[in-house]
Amino acid sequence: MRSDIFHANNSAQPATQLGLTLQHSRCVKACVNGEVYARQGSMIGYRGQFAFEVKGQGLGNLVKRFATGEGVPLMSCRGQGEIWFAHHASECFLIDLDPGDALSINGKHILAYEPSLGYEIQMVSGAGAFVGGGLFNCVFQGQGRLAITSHGQPIVIPVNPQQPVFADSDALIGWSSGLQTSIVRTQSFGSMLRGGSGEVAQVRFDGAGFVILQPSESNFGATASR
Repeated sequence: MRSDIFHANNSAQPATQLGLTLQHSRCVKACVNGEVYARQGSMIGYRGQFAFEVKGQGLGNLVKRFATGEGVPLMSCRGQGEIWFAHHASECFLIDLDPGDALSINGKHILAYEPSLGYEIQMVSGAGAFVGGGLFNCVFQGQGRLAITSHGQPIVIPVNPQQPVFADSDALIGWSSGLQTSIVRTQSFGSMLRGGSGEVAQVRFDGAGFVILQPSESNFGATASR
């Protein structure tokens, strides 16, 4: 049988190391001998022996998720073998966190992470009056690898104390958690009465670090994060 679909770039190769790796730009592979955590429903295939169960988020995060509607619906993938994860054909990226690192990620962009990492749901400072109930993110810490998704190729914008960065909340994937956040309005009341520009307010980032954006302002995949 012959077809371009059998090209080596599309073939699942034997695992050479434990942990998360990219199968390709829209799929993550986890080689597991124990446990890995992932978004519920993101598993597209596996080989080996696994049990998939709902993962508890801890009492604090559970209460925050019920109160805010934010967070990550997670499953524990426990066993031995290889698992492939994807989410609506979004672009996938791996981030390695070291001790002392802290990364704030929008819950709808979390695909999978290693159990050596942990997260806490935190309210984005200054955003309480911006949207009903506020704006919340998941702050990851620890040492390990995290897989995230982006609706299109992301943009990473450096932030320095002399030049703040402004972003639409729907385009935000995440940022280095040491940044200070606030909400700024860039449309006058008169402009809103005339129909509006579509850009009412943005999240402002001050300090030193980076902001990760996706080239889309849609809530693509948001319903899966609730």
